[in-house]
Amino acid sequence: MPRDWSRYWRSPRPGLEAMHAHFERHTYHRHSHETYSFGVTDAGVQAFTCRGGRHRSTAGMVLAFNPDEPHDGRAGDELGFTYRIVHLAPELVAGALSDAEGRPVGLPLFPDPVVHDPVLATALRRLHAALLGGAPALLRDELLDAAVRAMAVRAAASGPASGPRWSRGAPASRGAAVLAARAAEALRADHRADMTADELAVAAGSSRFAVYRAFRAVYGMAPSDYRRQLRLRAARDLLAGGVPIADAAAETGFTDQGHLTRWFVRCYGVTPGAYRRAVA
Repeated sequence: MPRDWSRYWRSPRPGLEAMHAHFERHTYHRHSHETYSFGVTDAGVQAFTCRGGRHRSTAGMVLAFNPDEPHDGRAGDELGFTYRIVHLAPELVAGALSDAEGRPVGLPLFPDPVVHDPVLATALRRLHAALLGGAPALLRDELLDAAVRAMAVRAAASGPASGPRWSRGAPASRGAAVLAARAAEALRADHRADMTADELAVAAGSSRFAVYRAFRAVYGMAPSDYRRQLRLRAARDLLAGGVPIADAAAETGFTDQGHLTRWFVRCYGVTPGAYRRAVA
């Protein structure tokens, strides 16, 4: 019998969350986070697609996802995989690095989604254990700063990140970037609206095909998938604020509580109820 399990934790400090999980049957739908996501595979084989390629992470390997970087996930064999992951808001990463440098610095870009580095794995495991283990706040902050600095020094590319284009490899053209930005702005303006492809094309100022192609090139997913991500993120904020699941579903554009729950599990690996309990 499969024995999937997950444990989620969310800090009272905004922009800091963590999860520990084992999955044999669960499959992540293609999704992204607004945060940096740094993880370690504890056991088994974790398979996923990211930046147009297929990747596998085995025990001891480090995962590094940039903000808004689309990816999926599944077990690489019948035994499943166990992993731990920490989600860090960009401002937390920038703050830790700026403090270390004594001056403002740009956000780092992590070019490889899988890194084999025992030093990084150890730093992330220590941070993760402190977060889920109820360590004192001062120790958590110290381990967070140490893990961020280690990731930036040992795994980041030189130069700051400059937009959500890392998932596709080659930079998008300037015209595509402009179209995608206009479309994204229209979707963010009201993620609950049932906007049609024609309406989105008008908002972006081009044809339906051109907008779709540009959006996929820049954001790594279709506009409909991006809108669902916006709705899920809004639902998470409502749940964290104590809003009932059914109300959160209605307020963010999902058909009902079951609809929200299905997509929440597909993208985050936990139910909305488990997420609310983690916040509480």
